[in-house]
Amino acid sequence: MQVSHHIEFRNVLEQLIYPITKQNLIQQAKKHGARHEVIYDLESLPDKEYTCLDDVIKELFGSE
Repeated sequence: MQVSHHIEFRNVLEQLIYPITKQNLIQQAKKHGARHEVIYDLESLPDKEYTCLDDVIKELFGSE
């Protein structure tokens, strides 16, 4: 994944209030102007509640 794509994820996800469900995560990312690629990747996440930004990042990118 491109570095700029990873940075965009962080920029969008840092604005959200946690804990957050997958559906709310997608809705809020759209509200904050996330690009289609970001939304597509968020839709691939497991359907669960995420307690913090790091939870979402780990699901998307693995442990970095």
